[in-house]
Amino acid sequence: MSAFLLILTVALVIIVVFQIGKSAELARILRGEEGKEETNSSLALITSVIGFIILILSIITIFIYKPKFLPVSASEQGVWIQQMINWTMFFTCTVYIFTTFLLFWFVYKYQYKKDRKAFWFPDDLRLELAWTIIPAIVLTVLVVLGIQKWFKVFSPAPSDAIIVEAIGQQFKWNIRYAGADKILGKKDFSLTNSDNELGINWNDKNSHDDFMADEIVLPVNTPVLFKLGALDVLHNFNLSQFRMKMDCVPGIPTEYWMRPTISTDSMRLITGNPEFDYEVNCSEMCGSAHYNMRKVLKVVSRAEYDKWAKDQSENHSYYKTVVLPAMKEKGGEISMNTDTTKNNIKH
Repeated sequence: MSAFLLILTVALVIIVVFQIGKSAELARILRGEEGKEETNSSLALITSVIGFIILILSIITIFIYKPKFLPVSASEQGVWIQQMINWTMFFTCTVYIFTTFLLFWFVYKYQYKKDRKAFWFPDDLRLELAWTIIPAIVLTVLVVLGIQKWFKVFSPAPSDAIIVEAIGQQFKWNIRYAGADKILGKKDFSLTNSDNELGINWNDKNSHDDFMADEIVLPVNTPVLFKLGALDVLHNFNLSQFRMKMDCVPGIPTEYWMRPTISTDSMRLITGNPEFDYEVNCSEMCGSAHYNMRKVLKVVSRAEYDKWAKDQSENHSYYKTVVLPAMKEKGGEISMNTDTTKNNIKH
């Protein structure tokens, strides 16, 4: 409601200013050219005042809505990215405030006056150098900072990183953890069917200790490598509270790693929200039910994570609870059919 009233107020102000301008122009025509300077002075003053009000309100708005911004970054890499965002905002906001101030100040200062003649010059080398060199320096700084952070974020993951696979699918995330061997089992698109959506090769022993999870649980201060993909259309694995995101492209594996530094419980204290939860969401418009592509992510202590991972591996392993019993039921063999091939997996 407040947003509607604000929009209505701005619209009414614009209409009033427009009508004042039309009235002033009509009065000038009736008076002849004698009122032209006075009319321009009034319009210049009104335009400048409105412009400065908009500038001041846009600055105030930042502080009003600051509590709605993302909380402090919850990952080591996110801190680096947030620093880059802060520098970019600093430069762009400085330019915005400076140029907007000049724009509306010049509207008033250089308004029409009968005896004033505009100063014209064909070129000015000093100005051209200034508006070329200064932006070039600023952009160079931002590019260098960006490249530096890029190589840090996308450097090889540490050898002790936990490996989590996230596969986007309309409209859900399929989450698979590497087991104790820290190696994800191989996949083959020809093995994909309704019972094996990811096309996991159960002949590969590395897949036997992998497990699927309904939620993502990560240990604090431990590196995590996310291996990403998609089964149908373009998705995006977005961890906004960690300042990390990456496209999930069908047929093209992507990945990034991060080190979460703030547990869920600690972030609840920081935000003052006892119900706060990290979440994964898709930031690509992937279809009509795009809004469903959300999944809870928990950051816990290492002890809590080890307990959870052990329980998942022992009691919720897809291989142990579904694949292996099916193999035993069929005498040690299970068939998986696709449209183009038939694959027998022997135990």
